[in-house]
Amino acid sequence: MRIQRPMAVVTPTLDGDVLTVLARASAAFTPGQVSRLVPGGSVDGIRKALNRLVDEGTVIADRAGNAYTYRLNNEHLAAEPIVALARLRETLIVRLTQTVAAWTPAPTYAAIFGSAARGEMRSDSDIDLFLVRPEASRADQWDEQVADLALAARRWTGNDVRPLVMSRSEVTAGVAPTDDGLVEPVLEDIAREGIAFAGPSAWLSRQIRTARRIA
Repeated sequence: MRIQRPMAVVTPTLDGDVLTVLARASAAFTPGQVSRLVPGGSVDGIRKALNRLVDEGTVIADRAGNAYTYRLNNEHLAAEPIVALARLRETLIVRLTQTVAAWTPAPTYAAIFGSAARGEMRSDSDIDLFLVRPEASRADQWDEQVADLALAARRWTGNDVRPLVMSRSEVTAGVAPTDDGLVEPVLEDIAREGIAFAGPSAWLSRQIRTARRIA
């Protein structure tokens, strides 16, 4: 699965990318506006895709002066599954959040990072997860929970899942500044691009700022 192209799980065509744009917004779009949100899609190709979807009834075309704007037909029988597919990224985050919230103890912080967070996935890309283990947790119990999460997320998405687990003290050591950045450079990447699903969203950024302030 490619998180940035959720419709590709059922169709790799431009029509799926166009539907994703319309399904994720309540507004109407011109073909040019859609093209700016669909990488690699030409205005002409998107106009043809929109017209095909109008013919199927899933998209409504509204006259706007000399042009047309297009919006999802929310009353179409297929509208609900279309919206659900377009929001697979959000569904994944909700499942991850709910799963780790039930852990004993829950992570101090957790985030998706790497290509999944940047919207640059290929079909065979891994999903990278960063999890901060509380100091009071039992390592064996936590390792089992992490392994179960990786297997579950693999079933949810079809992608291999690569957890990166650090204890809170390891994070504290890893965010220490050096002449070239941080002791663990990946932590800066996670703070910048990560999609948090446990703990305060700015938790890691705060650890980095604190470390730099006291260095």
